[in-house]
Amino acid sequence: MRIALVSEHASPLALLGGADAGGQNVHVAELARALGRQGHEVVVHTRRDDPAIARSVAFAPGVTVDHVPAGPAEPVPKDELLPHMAAFARDLAATWQADRPDVVHSHFWMSGLAALDAATTVDVPVLHTYHALGLEKRAEQGAADTSPPERLEIERRIAVEADGLVATTAAEATTLVAIGADPSRIAVVPCGVDLTQFRPFGGRSGDGREERRGRHRRRILAASRLVPRKGVADVITSLRWLPDAELVVAGGPPAGLLFADAEGRRLQELAERLGVSDRTTFLGAVRRDAMPGLMRSADVVACCPWYEPFGLVAVEAMACGVPVVATGVGGLAETVLDGVTGIHVRPRDPRSIAHGLRGVLSDERRRLMMGRAAVRRAAGYGWDDIATRTRDVALDRMAGRVERGAV
Repeated sequence: MRIALVSEHASPLALLGGADAGGQNVHVAELARALGRQGHEVVVHTRRDDPAIARSVAFAPGVTVDHVPAGPAEPVPKDELLPHMAAFARDLAATWQADRPDVVHSHFWMSGLAALDAATTVDVPVLHTYHALGLEKRAEQGAADTSPPERLEIERRIAVEADGLVATTAAEATTLVAIGADPSRIAVVPCGVDLTQFRPFGGRSGDGREERRGRHRRRILAASRLVPRKGVADVITSLRWLPDAELVVAGGPPAGLLFADAEGRRLQELAERLGVSDRTTFLGAVRRDAMPGLMRSADVVACCPWYEPFGLVAVEAMACGVPVVATGVGGLAETVLDGVTGIHVRPRDPRSIAHGLRGVLSDERRRLMMGRAAVRRAAGYGWDDIATRTRDVALDRMAGRVERGAV
């Protein structure tokens, strides 16, 4: 099968941890790799943000990345990309007219808009994964939401017009029905994890960062983009009630540029102000291949966002045999089993986070049992299985179009 993945701002080649580089980049990259391993021909279409990069770049066996010229060939915040989506769609249409894919799978709302507009010229079925819904973002952030005002209406259009919707959680599927999607066109397929990399082997080492600030300190890891909604400030604040623990923060720009980043600077200043900077290490952006070893160096991983569509870091940590203390929001409420693979805590509540972390760190037997349960839980999220389920959704939608006489 010839598959076009559309991911306008989240390139599989991006270094993770930046303001707009996170779970979606991983999802698209790993899904593409897994589909390629299955023998499919995959092209990932993403916006060109570097004039020096080639239009087409080989990414993995069976997978290429197509850098689409749309707007300036430089980084642009994703919330400012909507004006360039018409150009993005025109280029996709021209590409697909010359080399038609069997199915298109778009990721994020602007990719969905461009994919639907381009697909009309070649009559190809479109699947869509939102990764995050503007309705939920606006409800959580209110006036602080920087999304374009058109986002909600475009997401509703995608819900109605796409041939298939791939929700990553059951809760998201319910929300999609609420905004107008036909339940029969929704399939729930979670994000996945590379079980060959994220696994509980090698003890606590693997990346050279396992040295502890104090011989008897327990290690907490927080790995995410450095944006306020990820709740890293709440985890830092929780250290006030955890005097025997240290925190490692992975994410954001490269370490040397962290203080030039507004959120990175805010978090470092917070640690200083609270008197916990001697127990807090900011690594900045961490290479993808270094993350499994970093996770295995931790006693617990803290995933404490204010809201979270899925929460890929939590599943990766569980696959490494590390318990997760997570806010019980969005996808985290489904992936992390409270009291089994980790502990649910309240969002925006550092005392609740500290209580949850203490509950894991103070009982070694419980921590180890949670780690073993976490590995079993994560086994159901392997990318090969996720790719197969996604392929089956695509085949079903393609068959549905044939039955309706659409192709």
